Amino acid sequence: MTPDDQGMRYGAYDPHAAAAAWAAEQDRIRRRRRTRLAVAATTGAVLVAAVAAGAVMYTGGGEEDTAAPAPGTSASAVTAPSVSVTLPSDAPSALPSLLARPVIRPEQAFPTARVRLADGSRYERVDLATTTECARGTSAELAALVEQGEGCLRLTAALFTDAERRSQVTVTVMSFARVEDAASVFGMASMDPVTYQVVSLDPPPRAGLPTVPPGSPGVFRRLMTVRSVVFANGQWGDGAQTGEAALTRQTEGLLQYVNDEVVAYEDGGDAGDGSGTG
Repeated sequence: MTPDDQGMRYGAYDPHAAAAAWAAEQDRIRRRRRTRLAVAATTGAVLVAAVAAGAVMYTGGGEEDTAAPAPGTSASAVTAPSVSVTLPSDAPSALPSLLARPVIRPEQAFPTARVRLADGSRYERVDLATTTECARGTSAELAALVEQGEGCLRLTAALFTDAERRSQVTVTVMSFARVEDAASVFGMASMDPVTYQVVSLDPPPRAGLPTVPPGSPGVFRRLMTVRSVVFANGQWGDGAQTGEAALTRQTEGLLQYVNDEVVAYEDGGDAGDGSGTG
C-alpha cells in the first residue's frame, strides 16, 4: 500500500479534512462532467521499487496553480506543475518488451462480476466503463498533467458494492505508453489526491443503488504497476460518515484485487482467470 497521502507540499496531512475536500471535489467534477464513460505482475513489483528510487521532480505548482477551475474549463487551460520523471539505471531489462504489449483490456482488469476476496468478503460489479479519452474520467488538473507526457492509452473503471449493497467503490485503471508518465501521475496523485483524482462512477439505474449524496466523505487509495496507475475511491451509498475502518478495508481490498490482475497481465502473464473470486 502506498504512503497514506502525507502532506509533502501542503504541510501536515489531516485525513478527515482531505476526505471532505475529496468529496466536495467529486461533486464539482460530477456537475461539470455528467457525460458517462462509454461502456464498453513480479516484474511490476521490481519496477515500482525502481521508480521509487528514481527521480520525480516538478516545478511551480503552488496552491494558486492547482485551484479548482471554473465549470467548463478544458484540461489544456488548467495550469499543471511541470513534472519530470527519470528511470534509474537499474530498471528491469525486460521493460521494453513488456511495454510493447497491448494495454490491459477491461475484461482482463475486471474479469468477473462477482468477487470474493481472501478475507471472505464478497462484492458485485454493478458497472463497467472504458474509454481511450482518459480526460473524461479525471479531474481537469490530472488531465493536464497527463498531457505533458505521451498520454493515457486507456482508462477503465468499475463500480463495486458489498454484499449488503451499502458501499460504492470505484476502481479505475489508467494505462500509459511510458512508465515515466505513469510514475508522474502516481507521484502527483499521492502528494495531492484531491486535485489529481479520477471520477467515481454513479450507479446505473439497473443497479438499484442510490447516488451518493453530495459532500459525503470517502476513502481514496492508489497503486502503480508497470505501466498503469490503479485508483480506488470508496464511499457509503447513504453518505454515512461513520464506519471509516470498514470502508477503508473494502476500498483497499478491491484495490489490491484489481492491482493483482493488472500486475499479472503486465508482467507477461494472463490476467482474468477468476482466481480469488466465487
